[in-house]
Amino acid sequence: MNRRVSARHASRPAGRAAPLAADAAARGLAKTPRSHSSVGEVEKIKTFRSVVWRYWEENGRHDLPWRKTKDPYRILVSEMMLQQTQVPRVIEKYKEFLKRFPTVHALARASLADVLKVWSGLGYNRRGKYLHDAAKAFVRDHKRPYLSDAVVLDKYKGIGPYTTSAVRVFAYNEPDILIETNIRAAYICHFFSDIPIILDREILEYAERAAKGQDPRKWHWALMDYGAHLKRSGVRNNSRSAHYTKQSKFEGSLRQVRGAILRLLYKGSSNLTSRPGLDVSKASIDKALAGLARDGLIMKEKGKWRIA
Repeated sequence: MNRRVSARHASRPAGRAAPLAADAAARGLAKTPRSHSSVGEVEKIKTFRSVVWRYWEENGRHDLPWRKTKDPYRILVSEMMLQQTQVPRVIEKYKEFLKRFPTVHALARASLADVLKVWSGLGYNRRGKYLHDAAKAFVRDHKRPYLSDAVVLDKYKGIGPYTTSAVRVFAYNEPDILIETNIRAAYICHFFSDIPIILDREILEYAERAAKGQDPRKWHWALMDYGAHLKRSGVRNNSRSAHYTKQSKFEGSLRQVRGAILRLLYKGSSNLTSRPGLDVSKASIDKALAGLARDGLIMKEKGKWRIA
């Protein structure tokens, strides 16, 4: 998993920040604050901007469907889907989801079973539930039939500071600093080539200066696309981020079992005593069922499991 943060979030002392900094210092990795006022540093920022913008103009992913809208609901849907999921897998699901639930009110009226059925295939089904729960809470809390820039989305469970800031940037073009896996790759490549462990707050020192005077929406699109280009070109540097956690293998994982169980329940099967189409142990099935129930995705009623 690659942690996403916004400037507002990363600038605060997060729960993991102090231990990470202390650990870096203990290993002799901590650096004294860098000076960004030198002519060399200013030129590095200018060169970085130029490289990023040139790539965007020539090769940017201008046709991504969520880049053709300023609707905050649609952008929220895309941001929730893009967490831990590759862009090609998201594109068709995004279109399918919005065809089925075109507005926040349509999503709020839907059953969780319907939402998860459309979400199926993206993985991490909790994201779909969080989005559904947030829609219901929003409709309950607000009379407007649309998401507004006045809404503080991160008060809803499962929608963190990054997602809230991303909606502000991409829907309303408000200035903020976003850091996710591709953006990290770009900054690490250009500014931290000789640093073994990098904290997000160190990246923010450069990100804030690079973003100054730039169009917030297009600048972050350009950064994401340029970082994705670096990774496709063989640049592998996100493991040097102190906030990076390698995603576990899907095949044979508990996530795979959870997905298989949900697919059975979508189809109307409630008998999960046998293995759900996977070569896994009963203990794995029991653990997956317990986790799904704990997450509020399924429930047991009269001895049978169903979507909650």
